[in-house]
Amino acid sequence: MRSMFPLVIAALLAIPGQMLAVEPRPGTQIAQELKVKTDSKEMPIGYWIFLPKSYDKKKSWPLMLFLHGAGERGNNINQVKKWGPPKRVSEKKDFPFVVISPQCPKNKRWDPAQLHSLVEHVATTQKIDRSKMYCTGLSMGGRGTWAMISKYPKLFAAVAPICGGGDPAAAKKITEVPIWAFHGSADQVVPPSRSQAMIDAIKKRGGTKAKLTIYPGVNHNSWSKTYANEKVYEWLLSHSLKAKK
Repeated sequence: MRSMFPLVIAALLAIPGQMLAVEPRPGTQIAQELKVKTDSKEMPIGYWIFLPKSYDKKKSWPLMLFLHGAGERGNNINQVKKWGPPKRVSEKKDFPFVVISPQCPKNKRWDPAQLHSLVEHVATTQKIDRSKMYCTGLSMGGRGTWAMISKYPKLFAAVAPICGGGDPAAAKKITEVPIWAFHGSADQVVPPSRSQAMIDAIKKRGGTKAKLTIYPGVNHNSWSKTYANEKVYEWLLSHSLKAKK
């Protein structure tokens, strides 16, 4: 009698959002799940993790947290690979970051405390250089990036929020965080004034490490151009928490 095992695996892989407990291997991106505490109960977070092709544990590696937009929320983890770094690594196996790309539940927003738990989990279980951890996100994920540094201003070496916005009142907490924000001048979903307000508030508080790139004539999708720009990744890697001390 022929084994049913290959058929079972094939069936599982065919189910959108199905995550198998498989260890990540260099040059691959796999789906994982982590249970984190939310108030008095546990909540599962599905996420993709990518290890660079040359990854090994003889050295420590940079970590990138990517936060998707509102359109990719839900329980189909494959939606997360629609844009940004989790899409990029499908072709660029030598992408120089360990990338974690969580999925936000339907009708929810990014929760900084939960994301912090995820970052800590990966930083502990993989060989991560804690002085070179970064965050980036688009739209709702851009806002999530601003929220992350507002709550944890010493966690990331640099961040790149795209077409998002935050709370200008939090500017005093993030004056020392290197920030490169991006927005389209014609964005009708999240107006570019949201990013500009954050940069202005930081500068008003004496911050000198935040900058904003506005793409003339670009609507909401300012992320495709940003994530295709190698200089963005070079800029991120040029910053480390060690260098700030």
